[in-house]
Amino acid sequence: MNKQSLKSWLYLLPAILFLGVFMVYPLFDVMIYSVEEGYNFASQSYFGVGRYNYSYVLRDPYFLQALKNTFILVIITVPVSTGIALLISVMLSSVQKLRDLFQTVFFLPYVTNTLAVGLVFMILFKKTPYTDGFINLIIHAFGGAGVDFIEGPYWAKMFVMCFYTVWVVMPFKILILTSALASVDQNLYKAAKVDGTPAFRIFYKITLPMISPMIFYLVITGFIGAFKAYSDEVAIFGTDLNAAGMNTIVGYVYDMLYGDSGGYPSFAAAAALILFAIVLTITCINLLVQQKAGVTAGVS
Repeated sequence: MNKQSLKSWLYLLPAILFLGVFMVYPLFDVMIYSVEEGYNFASQSYFGVGRYNYSYVLRDPYFLQALKNTFILVIITVPVSTGIALLISVMLSSVQKLRDLFQTVFFLPYVTNTLAVGLVFMILFKKTPYTDGFINLIIHAFGGAGVDFIEGPYWAKMFVMCFYTVWVVMPFKILILTSALASVDQNLYKAAKVDGTPAFRIFYKITLPMISPMIFYLVITGFIGAFKAYSDEVAIFGTDLNAAGMNTIVGYVYDMLYGDSGGYPSFAAAAALILFAIVLTITCINLLVQQKAGVTAGVS
């Protein structure tokens, strides 16, 4: 190893140590916990090694409900939030006057505390003995029947959960996509207009390919963020998410560690690794799709 390479490794050493201590070691520690059967947190002992923790978690109705909620949240919120953010970003890019003001307005939810926003959503949607909530007042105004979106049917609670998630994540996506649109070479648009290319074809053939790396980035981070959802649900439905039927996988892991049914780190570790495997698989699929799309775009 020459002097230059040694110097480079010395520069990287603090980051390598940091990642090793706070990321690699905890991952291996969780893997060990996940196969220790009957682990006792107080005595730091267990009676066997095997796959029982995984089989228990995969048969636990609370985990299956959390898995269902998380997948519904991911499947709905990621494409919806990305699509709406792209539409708003394109509209903002075409606005000359008051563009900065509109960008600031759309970005405000991102800098607001998520728990505070969750409490506002709960007040807007919650039906109480004193009021039906603002959303139900709007429904009544159009002749509809009121619904308790917080303690009512499952579909109503899931609607609030998805609506809130889209609201929270969209500002960041708008900021990223607006910056990506601003970096597109304007000469491409000028050439397309000279040729009389329709606006939709310009968007499909020029805008989308140029900002596709940012779109894939937002999709990947959106999937990861949605799979890690927990605090948002607590803000809306309270701490007992199992009773509300609105728990997520991260919430299940927390409950196994610290909740009323807590004290089961082996079950929590197994659930955490199942979540890790799901997120890793979906991320790899997205990266392969992005690579294939990039190759196809390059060929065309």
